Amino acid sequence: MIFSPLFLDLSKKNCLILGGGIIATRKLLSLKDSGMIFTIISPEVTKEIESFAKDTKNITIIRDKYSSQNLSKYYLIIIATNDKSTNKQALEDAKKSDILINTAEDSVNGNVLIPSVVKRDPIQIAISSGGASPILTRVIKNRLEYSIPFGFSALAKIMMQFRSKVKSKFKLVKERRIFWENFLDSPISEMVLSGHLDKANKMLEKDIENGAIENSGEVYLVGSGPGDPELLTFRALRLMQKADVVIYDRLVSDPIMNLLRKDSEKIYVGKERADHAMPQEEINDLLVRLAKDGKKVLRLKGGDPFIFGRGGEEIESLIDYKIPFQIVPGITAASGCSSYAGIPLTHRDFSQACIFVTGHLKDGSINLNWQMLAHPNQTLIFYMGMHGAKIICKELIKHGLNKETPAALITKGTTPEQKIYLGDLQTLPSIISNNEIKPPTLMIIGNVVKLHEKLQWFIPK
Repeated sequence: MIFSPLFLDLSKKNCLILGGGIIATRKLLSLKDSGMIFTIISPEVTKEIESFAKDTKNITIIRDKYSSQNLSKYYLIIIATNDKSTNKQALEDAKKSDILINTAEDSVNGNVLIPSVVKRDPIQIAISSGGASPILTRVIKNRLEYSIPFGFSALAKIMMQFRSKVKSKFKLVKERRIFWENFLDSPISEMVLSGHLDKANKMLEKDIENGAIENSGEVYLVGSGPGDPELLTFRALRLMQKADVVIYDRLVSDPIMNLLRKDSEKIYVGKERADHAMPQEEINDLLVRLAKDGKKVLRLKGGDPFIFGRGGEEIESLIDYKIPFQIVPGITAASGCSSYAGIPLTHRDFSQACIFVTGHLKDGSINLNWQMLAHPNQTLIFYMGMHGAKIICKELIKHGLNKETPAALITKGTTPEQKIYLGDLQTLPSIISNNEIKPPTLMIIGNVVKLHEKLQWFIPK
């Protein structure tokens, strides 16, 4: 049987669902926002169906078995009981009337399929395998869910809102097509996707008056996380594919770099201890210059750009020059590396607070508030602390922490090269000096480190 896709107005249409189990629940869930009026006939129903019925007036439950009847008053019947004789009788009754029939047991006997739907209202994408494989349909739906931003809903609405104005301004279909194509590739559409609707409305209004979308550049400040590409956010991946120029640092892993648009220009500005490929002021100027040239610029950073990532400094420069930008947070190293090491940052029995600390200040010193840091019931996370580990451990012991306080050093966390070195405040400096350890590293100090052996789950390849 060949099924043809259609989008129908189902509001206030009558729907009969036979069955109250898991399958019937799934069918109701896929249609409950359609505006249909549902009658459910089944001796028993799931708690979900009961909950739906309490929350809305358009669901009636009849707790009984189905008996043969004229079904012509229904627009759609869904046959989903676990009784084959009941299903057979309902199918015979339905075929006597000119109605839509969906059969959960055997799709061939019905005349309509209920597809899997990716919803970005008013955009809807319906997926069906013609009854061949619901599992394949689900896989396709999941992949589409990953790749289509939820902001497309707002994007469709703003295009609908300005449709008549664009039609009045541009008389030819070709002109309107070019205008909307330029809009979808402009910073205005990114403003919509990132939730800046008022600003996007004003800019779109202005561009319609001018008769064209202004070709301005934009900067995407994106956190790439600690290294595992599967920890990227959907938005990060989308912008990585959109950028004309990528400015990246040394903490961005190779697998993540491989996800960038192949034809994008890549500029390395990595920073290592006492070795900066490009000073921060020059990076700020570079972002501004490229954006002014009309480029879509991706500033790709390891971890999160606002946690020891100098993201604030770069954004200040963009604001000074009125450059459009958006910020995409990433999973910071503290969260990602500790999770992959099986070391919770907080735990009711061991730690009631967690402090992120830089082990390398702007002036090169490690002049920290040691009295505040040296408390037993908290977790300390030191970024860039490996080279200063001897001083850090000495000062923490000096200010009151037990020298046997557990400590861990994680290298290349969340990646196949991850390694964990375990010790305490007294032994960690010698562990570091006796091993050839290279950054990136993260230092965790606190009693939560004791949980590593029990909670470790990630086994690097």
